[in-house]
Amino acid sequence: MLQNLYSKAGVKTRMISAENPTGEKGGGCRAEPSDTDPRLVHSNKSLGKGWKVNPFIRIDAKTTVVLADIKGPAVIKQIFLTSDKPRFSELVLRIFWDGEKTPSVEAPLGAFFCMGHDSKPHEVHSLPVVVAPHRGCNCYWEMPFRKHCKIEIENQGDESAEILAYKVLYHETEVASDAAYFHAQYRRSVTKEENPVHVILDGVKGKGVYVGTYLAWTALNSGWWGEGEVKFYLDGDQEYPTICDNGTEDYFGGAWNFGGYGILGDKPEQVFHTPFLGVPLVSVCDQDGPKKLSMYRFHIEDCIGFEQDLKVTVDTIGWRRDYKKYKHLSEDVASVAYWYQVEPHGEFPELPDVYRRYDR
Repeated sequence: MLQNLYSKAGVKTRMISAENPTGEKGGGCRAEPSDTDPRLVHSNKSLGKGWKVNPFIRIDAKTTVVLADIKGPAVIKQIFLTSDKPRFSELVLRIFWDGEKTPSVEAPLGAFFCMGHDSKPHEVHSLPVVVAPHRGCNCYWEMPFRKHCKIEIENQGDESAEILAYKVLYHETEVASDAAYFHAQYRRSVTKEENPVHVILDGVKGKGVYVGTYLAWTALNSGWWGEGEVKFYLDGDQEYPTICDNGTEDYFGGAWNFGGYGILGDKPEQVFHTPFLGVPLVSVCDQDGPKKLSMYRFHIEDCIGFEQDLKVTVDTIGWRRDYKKYKHLSEDVASVAYWYQVEPHGEFPELPDVYRRYDR
């Protein structure tokens, strides 16, 4: 990543923020301080124009704001978001490419940034997603588009977000005709023992590459919960997948129960961060449950390509230590899938109701 910086001298760089909502050249810090303009509730008249007049915006309850409206061709290089709102699950991030009617990215704000448990905010130290203290959400997925990009946030909660800080940094540059578009989709389910499967992604048609999985997992049962396999059904697979991982902790790069549940004494599962995979949250009140875990796995060097269609699932299977047998579990799992594909994309499932996205 560092070796090509020397070749980027002179790249045309723009950034949209509250201080420069259009991203135009010389368009930053132009707001006039005001005591009456509701958009400038954070302005400071004593500092004057040009000095932190409009650093944030406010989003009323049950309203949607457009953060960025960008003419292409361009490539988004960074998105930063944070808010004073205590429940990031109430804020929905959507991204639309080239005038499409339905979004290619739709997810609650926290889950998109691998922080899916409202009650347990935490840091994330990965290559494409970083959450820095406190709830500073950064995304470095490259997002090319040819004609147009619209990024919006909807506040589905009953109270306003008094502060939303944001940045969208992009390069104005040509985009190859065969470049695929970035997508992200959220799902949540409570699995059943008779069908212990959470669907991470389905309904994808066309050519693309799968690049990441985030799971916000609430283990509702006692004992070890992570024996379920992550499965990739590629290009016409029906009953059996082409790619099947060994188990949940294996898929996320760990082993032996992430070091918990009797492997290393009475210790809980262990937190770890790496550029491509990690478990940045383990919240354990009692080994008999429930537990809350965050897990990310980014397929950067090992992306998974597909030519026709794609479905991704994870089983919810545990281990009965007393009988030394696997067992099907009913578990609460939320997920975000990240992938690139040639448009058009398939229909996304409707987001769960905002109250069903809270921690249980």
